[in-house]
Amino acid sequence: CYNSEVSNMQPRGQIRSPGPPSDAERQFIRCSAKLRALRPDSSQLRDELNLLFDQLLSENYNRTFNPNISIRPEDVCSLLKHASSLVPLNQEHLVVKLCQLVHHLLNQLKVIMDELTLDVLVNYTIRGLKVCSAWTHSDVLLALSTIVYGNGPQCHQHLSDLLGEDGVLLVYSSPSQPDMELRRVALTCMANICLRIPGQPPLDDQYKSVCFRVFLKTLQSLRPPDTDELFYCMLIQAALKGLQSCLSGGKWKFGGGEELGSAFATLKRLMFQGTPGVSVEWPAVLYPAPLPQYEGLSSLKPPEPPKTTEPPKNNKKRKSRGKVKKMSAEEIKGNDGEEEDTEDMAVAQKAATGGRGKEGSGGEGGSLSKPFAPSLYPSWKQSSSDSEFSDPEGGAQSKLRLYHGRVRQGALYCLLAVVKGVEKRTLYGYWSSFIPESPIGGPPPLTLLTIILKDPSPKVRACALQVLSAMLDGSRQFLGVAEDTASPRTSYTPFSFSLATAIRELHRALSLALLAETSPQTLTQIIKCLAYLVANAPYHRLKPGLLSPLWRQLRHYVRHRDVNVRVSVLTLYGALVTTQAPLPEVQLLLRQPENSSTGAGSFTPQDSTLSWRQRDGVSSPSRTPVTHSPHNPHTPREEDSSPPWLLQLCVSLVTQPREDQSDSEGAGSGGAAALEHSPVRLEALQVLSHLVRGYFTLCQPCLYEIGQVSARCLSETDPSIQLHGTKLLEELGTGIIQQYRAENNIPESVRVPMSLVVQFWSDVLSGPLNAALQNEQHPTLQTSACDTLSSILPQAFAQLPKTQLMCITVLLGLTYSENYLVKTAAVRALGVYILFPCLREDVMFVADTANTILAALDDWSANVRAKAAWSLGNLTDTLTVNMESVGVDFQEELSDMLLLKMLQAATKASADKDRVKCHAVRALGNLLHFLRQSQMTRSVFQRPLEDAVRALVKTVKSEATMKVRWNACYALGNAFRNPALPLDSAPWSEDAFSALCHVVTSCKNFKVRIKSATALAVPAQRSCYGDTERFNCVWRSLATALENSEDTNDFLEYRYSASLRHTLSQALLHLLSVCQAQDMPAIGASLAGEEGKGIRVHLVKYLRAEEGGVGGAEEEKDVGADSSNPQQRLRGLQQTLIRLKTLKAEGERSQEEESHKEVVVEFLEDLLKSCEE
Repeated sequence: CYNSEVSNMQPRGQIRSPGPPSDAERQFIRCSAKLRALRPDSSQLRDELNLLFDQLLSENYNRTFNPNISIRPEDVCSLLKHASSLVPLNQEHLVVKLCQLVHHLLNQLKVIMDELTLDVLVNYTIRGLKVCSAWTHSDVLLALSTIVYGNGPQCHQHLSDLLGEDGVLLVYSSPSQPDMELRRVALTCMANICLRIPGQPPLDDQYKSVCFRVFLKTLQSLRPPDTDELFYCMLIQAALKGLQSCLSGGKWKFGGGEELGSAFATLKRLMFQGTPGVSVEWPAVLYPAPLPQYEGLSSLKPPEPPKTTEPPKNNKKRKSRGKVKKMSAEEIKGNDGEEEDTEDMAVAQKAATGGRGKEGSGGEGGSLSKPFAPSLYPSWKQSSSDSEFSDPEGGAQSKLRLYHGRVRQGALYCLLAVVKGVEKRTLYGYWSSFIPESPIGGPPPLTLLTIILKDPSPKVRACALQVLSAMLDGSRQFLGVAEDTASPRTSYTPFSFSLATAIRELHRALSLALLAETSPQTLTQIIKCLAYLVANAPYHRLKPGLLSPLWRQLRHYVRHRDVNVRVSVLTLYGALVTTQAPLPEVQLLLRQPENSSTGAGSFTPQDSTLSWRQRDGVSSPSRTPVTHSPHNPHTPREEDSSPPWLLQLCVSLVTQPREDQSDSEGAGSGGAAALEHSPVRLEALQVLSHLVRGYFTLCQPCLYEIGQVSARCLSETDPSIQLHGTKLLEELGTGIIQQYRAENNIPESVRVPMSLVVQFWSDVLSGPLNAALQNEQHPTLQTSACDTLSSILPQAFAQLPKTQLMCITVLLGLTYSENYLVKTAAVRALGVYILFPCLREDVMFVADTANTILAALDDWSANVRAKAAWSLGNLTDTLTVNMESVGVDFQEELSDMLLLKMLQAATKASADKDRVKCHAVRALGNLLHFLRQSQMTRSVFQRPLEDAVRALVKTVKSEATMKVRWNACYALGNAFRNPALPLDSAPWSEDAFSALCHVVTSCKNFKVRIKSATALAVPAQRSCYGDTERFNCVWRSLATALENSEDTNDFLEYRYSASLRHTLSQALLHLLSVCQAQDMPAIGASLAGEEGKGIRVHLVKYLRAEEGGVGGAEEEKDVGADSSNPQQRLRGLQQTLIRLKTLKAEGERSQEEESHKEVVVEFLEDLLKSCEE
């Protein structure tokens, strides 16, 4: 901590509020002046120090109590340094008072010390611990813990004295330390050393590991028989806080499986600290995928029958009269949460009088109808015997319950830190210790779900939900294995079925927790946890029925009093309509009319659909858009045409005023016309976007209404609402484009009519979207508006002549924006527009777009350059399309100099980062394909042409990402399609073929091999392959690649092996179709040996279409791979055979060529015969 940092927390020139200084400040100034005037040789030094220390300690400097205090941190540091020089260590009473003053001032004034003060005070307290009597050590340690709070790394020169071998803190924190108070304060001191302040460097791993072992050893040690249970809880809390400080904000660095399992076992035991009715033999170590006996129950009270949801009336809540020595906030800096003691005490007393009340309430539907209480240790939740004690005893018990709850909460916070720090694949092995499968018989294991359903403290339940959420977050790949659609085998239970059972148990338990929970904060955590579960579970592999009860259950919380609950409910609905969309079960739920999802008796009366906004059977007219569905039965036709209830709800939340201001957070925000809170509206807009993306067909009838919602959002002043409005428009546009894509095969009768699409975009583009595009104060909004412009259906854009020019002009202008996000989006939108049929043949637009892209390729931002390269790739795609559709006229109209600039810019970009390079090489391939003979012969083009090809060759050979390399192979193949390219004579031609031959045989990635093999099969003439030696090299490479097409150590590559063999077989047959007599010796020798037998097997499969294209169909489409049927392939082989028979060998090697030609012909005849059989 340095003086330069002091001003960040406590400004040196703090402005004092009008009025004189406070009494505490005046007292501090007066005492500080007197103290600084004292000298060590003063005769009255001891008495003066006693008096000054007492006066300073008597004042309250807490800014919460007195916010006008403006004591400067440097004044406090100066006072403490001088005081430490005046108090010798042999004056132990003064040492104690000085230590108390250090804690008092630093803690209440929240002082950040400079480095010199830190060094002086740490050195003083360490010497005090070594010199002073034992009775002073508690206060000295307390002062030390305050001094080192968050300053561990800055104390590096003292760490060896504190935490080294025989360090003072290790001595006092040892389990052999008889004084529990010293041990507790020493642990707190170590925790404060490990605490990391944001922006500060972490503590050295060596000392952090020492502290971790001490904390873990403390947590593993049992309570000494002569130690009070309450004080033992305080000791455990200190160790837990230290463990959390060690674990927070980083990866697990404290050993392998044994250490991790030991930490898991310890924390799991402490998760249930003080839980009545639980008596379990806890293991010392948890191992991955533990066996059931690790958690065998030694003794448990027999479960009592379920009781009513109301607590027993003869139990009374009693106030605590017991007093325990005051600790925590006043003694240990950073021990937060004391202000919540009253709430926790009330919870503890409530637990003594019968628990949470609604735990045993019945569920909804099939899976929720069974009572859950008997299966989860109901005795300690339902028994009231613990509360039948006298008043003083009740106070002590309540205090103990409170401290036990804090231990459980601390253990869960530590577990959360471990879960976040451990690698996911390592964590999955321990899932069964914390997430159960459905109980098959006997009492279930103690897991996180036990706490979520049964712990009496809402804070502990919320912590358990946070841990469960962290475990579920990012678990999609792991849970994706789950499957229970098929009946399990009787001999054993597959892992996939066990995982599916665990998912079902999570649904069951969390749904019950949702019914039983009364705390809004914990309720929010339950719903968030369900959202993580829904987002990661593979419902398409599970039996349907899991989501329907949850969907209906959530309906009762969309009008909850607490705004955070309402937001989390919408988040969960968003997850439901996002997961594996479109999911059949969700489609059915969306199609159901509103009144069909809640039937009589499906929920308990207190969970009725009448929300707090609609009490006493009165519904406000302003809510009718949400609930306007008639309550008479729907015919199937009406049901299909009516908009989904969720869509109506979201539209209402965004647009309709809320009629009740009873929310505590919004009571004073205005009259009845006030809209919903901004977080609710934003989440509703996100759900609308998810609905449109995943279930566009169901939203299609409301296209115009959703567009109006977006327009309304864009007309508001809140930039966040405007942003979500543009994103909703973008999703609508994308949904329409998906409908009109030919490959989706959607019948015209199902699509949105073109006239409606044109009208929709005409209204949008003439509305407030223009203002969003020009809103320079909010670049993110401009970016989203550009993305919206790029989502216009091309066919509809062609019918909007009045707005076409506006869109193009705006986008071209925004490419010069100073904000890189806006520039990126504008360049991308132009890259989309260049593919529109109505624009791509416009030479002027192509030229303007090309110049804009070329300028963006030189931008400082890699994001801008990447999108510019992508857009250049699209533009050059357009050039090749126009070359075929329009012909030479378009080529001649386009400026030669512009082509040259594009070629040079793409060559330069091919040396950029991989995300730029992968699109730049695609553009190079298109440009090399597009160039005409007249251009290539010009001297100005010859050097750039060679540079471009060499750039592609270099990329093919490089260690770049595989996407870049297969794009480069594709680009070379694209260039080879240009008949004007001098493949036979160019100096770079040898390098190009050599690179492709090398890759096709040696690259580990099969998709790269496929692209290189395709490129080698592109040249249509034998002369393009060059001399005999080069042709033979190509043949040998393809033959070798075919022979090794199954050799891979990567299973993910193996799925492409069939597609690779398909492409290689096609390439070999292509070479046979163009070969000449001089090529026969090499080909004949290859086909005559063992290699020929392997080639024959693969060629037969190719000609019969027995394999190929299964794993790589997508990739083959990209390169225009052979799509001929077996008859066409056989016809081609017959033509090749006829051509070879007519070949005449000439020259000195004519006899050798003829003999090998006969071998080739015989091979092909045999091949043809085998295929025709």
